[in-house]
Amino acid sequence: MSPIRNILYGFLLLFCFSKSSAQDLSISSPDKNLTVKLSLDQGKLYYQVLLQGKEMLEKSPLGLRGSQVDLSANLRLINNGSKQIDETYSEPKIKTSTVRYQANELICKFENPNKNQIEVVFRVSNNDIAFRYQIPQTGEPSNLTIEEELTGYNFPAATTTFLTPQASPMIGWMKTKPSYEEEYTPDQAMGIPSKYGVGYTFPALFHVGDKGWILLSETGVNALYCGSKLSERTKDGIYKIAFPEIGENNGIGSAKPTMALPGATPWRTLTVGNNLKPIVETTIPFDVVEPQYKASKDYSFGRSTWSWLLWQDDSINFDDQKKFIDLSAEMGYEFVLVDNWWDTKIGRDKIEQLVAYGKDKDVGVCLWYNSNGFWNDAPQGPKNGMNTAVARKREMAWMQRIGIKGIKVDFFGGDKQETMKLYEDILSDANSYGLTVIFHGCTLPRGWERMYPNFVGSEAVLASENLIFTQQANDAEAFNASLHPFIRNAVGSMDFGPVLLNKHHNRENNGGTIRKTTETFQLATAVLFQTPVQNFGITPNNLNEMPIHVIDFMKHVPTIWDETVFIDGYPGKYCVMARRHGDTWYIAGINAEEKEKTITVSLPMLSGKEVTLHSDSSDKQPQINKVNLQKNKQITLKLLSGGGVIITGKQITGI
Repeated sequence: MSPIRNILYGFLLLFCFSKSSAQDLSISSPDKNLTVKLSLDQGKLYYQVLLQGKEMLEKSPLGLRGSQVDLSANLRLINNGSKQIDETYSEPKIKTSTVRYQANELICKFENPNKNQIEVVFRVSNNDIAFRYQIPQTGEPSNLTIEEELTGYNFPAATTTFLTPQASPMIGWMKTKPSYEEEYTPDQAMGIPSKYGVGYTFPALFHVGDKGWILLSETGVNALYCGSKLSERTKDGIYKIAFPEIGENNGIGSAKPTMALPGATPWRTLTVGNNLKPIVETTIPFDVVEPQYKASKDYSFGRSTWSWLLWQDDSINFDDQKKFIDLSAEMGYEFVLVDNWWDTKIGRDKIEQLVAYGKDKDVGVCLWYNSNGFWNDAPQGPKNGMNTAVARKREMAWMQRIGIKGIKVDFFGGDKQETMKLYEDILSDANSYGLTVIFHGCTLPRGWERMYPNFVGSEAVLASENLIFTQQANDAEAFNASLHPFIRNAVGSMDFGPVLLNKHHNRENNGGTIRKTTETFQLATAVLFQTPVQNFGITPNNLNEMPIHVIDFMKHVPTIWDETVFIDGYPGKYCVMARRHGDTWYIAGINAEEKEKTITVSLPMLSGKEVTLHSDSSDKQPQINKVNLQKNKQITLKLLSGGGVIITGKQITGI
């Protein structure tokens, strides 16, 4: 860094950090719009969040209470320091492949009367806040069990919520909950009890009246801590960090995390904006974490077919899996996913034959596994192959030998530290054998795309399989789809299984539940939902039943994105967003409202006047046209209820 830049750097820090008194500090974002204020009040630590001078989060508590160590009361500030962070990293599996992370960091060290210490680290970037606690070893004890985290979120009274409840442990089908597959309630008043009374699943979206939006989540969770959730709103109006329920994992293992000292908690994250653009585009889950190990190989990602979604368990046989390998080959897809029961309904010898068959057609095979040991009653096999190191390594060595590309592991038991260790152990061992990993029936990924190079994505959403199970899911499909870009998919890859082109959700396309959305809506979800391997719901009959332009779009749509831009929308109503792959932009829009919607959007990223538009005709049939943008790069779009649009075009030079 040059001397002149050093001087400018120093002046910038003077603007970004201030100290109003010995016990009050503040830190601001590089653009100075977002500010966190810290204060000590009678020995207790609090923080506030302001955006452009408007209070987005009122005085909220901080601190930890451990076994025999209270790091939340009688604190005094003994030291603080600050620095600027300016890092660039590449990660092809997230919404933006190359990220420049610029933030200001403030570290404050506090001490209680017993000389126990706690450090609070805040990083503030433009529209994002990440903070965590660091605990040094100050005496003989070299570990600490956290009894309670006091971190709270005190929202202004006008705030409404977009939350999904955390499920009680060991309920649902074969005792497989919590599995992060509950429904959202939009624009709900604060303080209304959740469905199960045990809090809310991250991420959590809040609409702060006319001031803007806040998305809460956490990142950097690994084997060293538990996954957390948001509590019910307390009597004093605060949402708090809450630990897993005791009954998770069939009651095995502690619900309270224990850390070795010195140690650190995961990062708590807040994305703050006066509109929804920062919420959709945030990369904070990945900005503050580091890779946990090196990739054992160059992993590839892409498109996959998946027979089980529509053809269900009866399709897990040798002949049907060959049909889906053929489908992947016809579509130019990289993978096929063979789901549950393959160990008994196909057998390992035949799986080896399928792998060889797929290799001849340049289609890689991925296999499903049941995670379970003691935490669920799900009968699907293969069972007990992922829950212990000995069994896991034996399975993975076999898969590596025959050429399996990846695994999908299902039915996890909760968010305890013990379960987080299982997730990490599966990922680490899979990397040793060159396998990618998808998790299903599972927790939210928390920065894992950057932390684990072979991690692909997690379900952790009310996903497409529910469209086959219930008509209610089909009736609410557009509503749910319009939520995910703003909440669940904003913080991590979402293995949803999109694009079901059958009108009737069964093998013959003549019975079962009925799709209510249009074909163009389905195509739009291939862009709207982000994960580096998409297990699409298309089936062999679609090749003959769908218009050529529909199949052609599905042959070429990518799953890896270089850039993501929010265009317009409101959670639960509609969404229009743009993603760039190389020099091509894909702009996808869907409408969840009951009435047809006409909107005019600006697309300054597109070069030239002519673009390709996929849309719905008045009778809801998929159509494709070449259309011209206006001189100001605007275009007016008509979105049918339950309908969609897709615009594709080349990037303007220099963007």
